[in-house]
Amino acid sequence: MNQLAVVDVARHYGRRKALTQISFTCAPGEIVGLLGPNGAGKSTLLNIIATLVKPSRGSIDYGGRAATDGAEVRAQIGMLGHDLFLYPELTARENLVFFAHLYGVSDPAAIALRALERAGLADRADDYVAGFSRGMRQRVALERALLHDPKLILLDEPFTGLDQSSTAALVGRLQERQRAGCLIVLATHDLDVADGLLSRAIYLRDGRMVGSDTETRGLADRYRRAINRGAES
Repeated sequence: MNQLAVVDVARHYGRRKALTQISFTCAPGEIVGLLGPNGAGKSTLLNIIATLVKPSRGSIDYGGRAATDGAEVRAQIGMLGHDLFLYPELTARENLVFFAHLYGVSDPAAIALRALERAGLADRADDYVAGFSRGMRQRVALERALLHDPKLILLDEPFTGLDQSSTAALVGRLQERQRAGCLIVLATHDLDVADGLLSRAIYLRDGRMVGSDTETRGLADRYRRAINRGAES
């Protein structure tokens, strides 16, 4: 997957236009932020890129592959959404072994243990997820999304509810995946965390792309200007 191209993507639900003519291209080694207020279309766009929702118009190009390539494309995607997709009645280890089997990775038990070590939770491997804090569950869920070594990582509000320590751990893991050549696309409201983390910012308002930025220092001011311009257009 040598690039991700979003080409004139629109998504309509009846008369409601969730997205209108969204286009941008990004490459491996980038962390791309989808930024905008509630209702801007960030989650809808992530779900379209993840092949979970079909666009009403337009297309997504995954380095020469299309969403219609199905399993071949999905095998390259890891997603962490609002729902963490963890079973609270299972231990952290059991959760990751289960998903490793679903992903078809070799030696699921070893892969799961390495994932827990990367999450800093090897000592809690056999504790039930129901007893974990939000930050701990988030770290397990991120490793769940990375078990199959995806090249495209999609994250929807990954920093919500995390304390400073958990946020720092998540940022470090994303930067490690960035250095490994993965392409990361995330939606976030947390501009303080995104400032300096992102390679590129895509600004969305009312389902429209109202700007983009490759300079992501001083992001809060840049975000406000872009969103205000979008309100005037």
